[in-house]
Amino acid sequence: MAGWNVGLEKQTEDIQPAALPPHRLCVPTANKPGSHRQRVDGVTLQRAWPWVCFYGLGAMIPSRLFSARLRLLEGMGRWTPSTQAVLGPGWLLPQHASPRLLSVSCADGAKHQEPRRKKLLSEKQLKRHFVDHRRVLVRGGRGGDGVSCFHSEPRKEFGGPDGGDGGNGGHVILRVDQQVKSLASVLSRYQGFDGEDGGRKNCFGRNGALLYIRVPLGTLVKEGHEVVADLSHPGDEYVAALGGAGGKGNRFFLANDNRAPVTCTPGQPGQERVLFLELKTVAHAGMVGFPNAGKSSLLRAISNAKPTVASYPFTTLNPHVGIVHYEDHQQIAVADIPGLVRGAHRNRGLGCAFLRHVERCRFLLFVVDLSVPEPWTQVEDLKYELEKYEEGLSARPHAIVANKVDLPEARARLPRLQARLGQKAIALSAATGENLEELLLRLKDLHEEHVANELARGRQPLRW
Repeated sequence: MAGWNVGLEKQTEDIQPAALPPHRLCVPTANKPGSHRQRVDGVTLQRAWPWVCFYGLGAMIPSRLFSARLRLLEGMGRWTPSTQAVLGPGWLLPQHASPRLLSVSCADGAKHQEPRRKKLLSEKQLKRHFVDHRRVLVRGGRGGDGVSCFHSEPRKEFGGPDGGDGGNGGHVILRVDQQVKSLASVLSRYQGFDGEDGGRKNCFGRNGALLYIRVPLGTLVKEGHEVVADLSHPGDEYVAALGGAGGKGNRFFLANDNRAPVTCTPGQPGQERVLFLELKTVAHAGMVGFPNAGKSSLLRAISNAKPTVASYPFTTLNPHVGIVHYEDHQQIAVADIPGLVRGAHRNRGLGCAFLRHVERCRFLLFVVDLSVPEPWTQVEDLKYELEKYEEGLSARPHAIVANKVDLPEARARLPRLQARLGQKAIALSAATGENLEELLLRLKDLHEEHVANELARGRQPLRW
């Protein structure tokens, strides 16, 4: 039994595969020739020209595709005659062996397997990796070198210089992508593509390709303490680093007084800069309030955003933007700003990191917790923090939202709140959905006023 292939049927030299029964397929193998003969189904077989036989097939299959060998099947249980191949005496197969042992080998397929790709993060995981500031070193691509050579052709002794110029290096460009929500995907260093060197016969080198860095909407680009770009509109681009110029070939230095120049110049290095990227969330409306006031619950109630909601303060540490849809296909972006505390303008409780995202909001929603004893003090404290952080920030169009009106003690404080503030407050409950329609109507009115003011100033309003 040793040395025989599993499922092999031996055939003499004078018998062709077509002479065998039509329901069999016999494939020659690469076994060494031998002199052993045997008779199966009236056909004389020998080991000198072995064939692999299978039922139900109509084409010749090279035996190198099959990796089932007897030595691979050793130690796999009791051996019994196979019902699929024509076997001679002593040719056995494992009773419980897997059919994969007789299948096509996967050795060739393993060479062509695709490399493992980095698993994409889900939206929930991306929120955990939210980054709103990044230091980036950008360097443009280096220019290709020029070439010094002379034209060579039979029976043309003085062909002249024909060295081409090198290609220019590629630029590094920042581009706004609305699918990117934070600076977490931005690396700390970028190198532009280099230009190719020049060639003979006045061939110029290829320019380096442009390298685009995708940044979220609302990215502020600083160099030192100077603001060099404000990418606050979809599709905005900024050239962060210029590519170097390509070198000149000796053809460029051809002149009347120098008919055979040998001078060529190397390519120039690309521009190198250190930039600071700062993200300021761009939205139509920004919900501002103290911790645990119900801002995240309110955003979940009016949009499809899913910020984390819990019964402890500072549940939200990163801003979340939700889109409110109206019947006329109008969309309003509402940002959930993390909770502010007293002294936030002095960076208490990460106040400056949170207040930075309020600057880009066109109008504000002050969310007040009616369950506290004196809710009107929250509005005064919030306006004070906004004004200290940036002058005029608290004077933007706004609406006051009195949340948690479903609590018995909260509804009793509503008249006193409106009397203290001197304006109407929208009383609602984010938990039960009570009176959300009034908030949506007020939100639409504020957006229409903003669009009218922007058009009157000749500016294009923000669209989502």
